[in-house]
Amino acid sequence: MTEFEKIKARDKKYFMNTYSPADIAFVSGEGCYLTDSEGKRYLDFLGGIAVNALGYDNPIFTEAITEQAHKVAVVSNYFYSEPRGLMAEQLLKGTKLGKVFFGNSGAEANECAIKLARKYFYVRGEHRYKIVSALHSFHGRTLATVTATGQKQYNKPFSPLPVGIGVYVPFNDVAALEKALDDPEVAAFMVEPIQGESGVVPATAEYMKAARELTAKHGELLILDEVQSGAGRTGTFWAFERYGIEPDIVTAAKGIGSGVPISACMATDEVADAFKPGDHGTTFGANPLCCAVGYAVCKKIREPGFLEAVNKKGEHLKSALKTIKSPYIKDVRGVGLFVGMEMENEEIAVKIYKTMLERGFVLNVAGHKVMRFVPPLIITEEQIDAMVSELKQVVESV
Repeated sequence: MTEFEKIKARDKKYFMNTYSPADIAFVSGEGCYLTDSEGKRYLDFLGGIAVNALGYDNPIFTEAITEQAHKVAVVSNYFYSEPRGLMAEQLLKGTKLGKVFFGNSGAEANECAIKLARKYFYVRGEHRYKIVSALHSFHGRTLATVTATGQKQYNKPFSPLPVGIGVYVPFNDVAALEKALDDPEVAAFMVEPIQGESGVVPATAEYMKAARELTAKHGELLILDEVQSGAGRTGTFWAFERYGIEPDIVTAAKGIGSGVPISACMATDEVADAFKPGDHGTTFGANPLCCAVGYAVCKKIREPGFLEAVNKKGEHLKSALKTIKSPYIKDVRGVGLFVGMEMENEEIAVKIYKTMLERGFVLNVAGHKVMRFVPPLIITEEQIDAMVSELKQVVESV
């Protein structure tokens, strides 16, 4: 029995059947490369699904985690912690957001946002509880966030769902949004600046502007889910910076920790003040270990020139993908290193994914038929060219 076969057998015996993994077990990584249990090397364009912002075995990450582990990994939130404040300050920098709550996952951050929005109106004596979200959105897998997710395939099996959260509108449809928000029971509109799981679909500037103006007009809150688009993924630290708007609540996870489980629900001071001790909490959230690593990671992403490089490499990636001529390619879109290539159908997309994996390139299919490219932000143009060269051969052979 090979090492991989041992790993697979143990996993299948003891781990719940919630995923459909490829027949590969990655055991180590360096830079933008992963190595499996059999010693094969892969160039990674998935990055743990937009998580590993600084790649693998990055000294900034490893030194931060080692240094903090030698001090203290977890203390109760009944006490103060220096890394918590440093991480919070780093995330809020340059925004009009005033306070942060740290959790462990994107779903937890969105759960926090939903609770905060409802509590905000509760303390104001207003009966507002509905959360409007977009069709084809993805906000998490807890009961509340899977309800906010505008995809029946994710939430239908868990009915009955929480009341008032599943109010869905077509994405990028201003008229439909205006109609849905004209409701005195609506507390907030939750939306992704770029829908990642449904196939890398960016919100239009008109839509995001309308979202801000309409929520403000009706006295509602605007929640931006930046779990996948935040932490420099789009070439600005937050995707909302590109739209020139100021949200009331922003959620983040994935890239802000580059591998450690940390998420954030950020809000303006006015909105954040609705929470009082006991309203929300977590045992592991805001632990010194994850906050220390997140601080080091985000500090690196904010260094002069880093985000400019992400933009440059993102444009290079899109331009390179557009050189692939095939009737099966319907669109290439995205911002920064958050790029999608829409294929003719799911069958073709999956075939390309599997062939590229066999050839040593980790890609991903989102929204059934879109090749999603979310590599570590440290990817090089040479590595992009190597992937696109191989991808061109694969697409042309389909």
